[in-house]
Amino acid sequence: MKKFAVTSGINIVLIGLLVFLLFFYNGVPSSEVASTEEAHSGHTDTSSVNAEEIVNQSCISCHGQTLEGGAGPALNDVGSRLDQVAIEDIIVNGKNGMPGGLISAEESAAVAEWLAQKQ
Repeated sequence: MKKFAVTSGINIVLIGLLVFLLFFYNGVPSSEVASTEEAHSGHTDTSSVNAEEIVNQSCISCHGQTLEGGAGPALNDVGSRLDQVAIEDIIVNGKNGMPGGLISAEESAAVAEWLAQKQ
């Protein structure tokens, strides 16, 4: 009888743990999954990101309304001076007075692609 009580207690604890996990475990956050997939694929999918909107929200305060320059350098012809990889490196890591990491990796890739076309 004592052995039955111990195994029943263990079973109840295990079932409780299973129920808890089923209801409260959300898995790996989707942002971590996306960044892991990006790391393995070597590139980011920028198709769902509106680069111009990101620039208007995050960049024009320093680089000017039409990217003519201001506190930061002009970007309206940055594609003639830098390639997409160099632009993305500056966005991600920063340079001179510009801090890095102002936007996400996916947004950085999209903005770099969009800016590289500015010549």
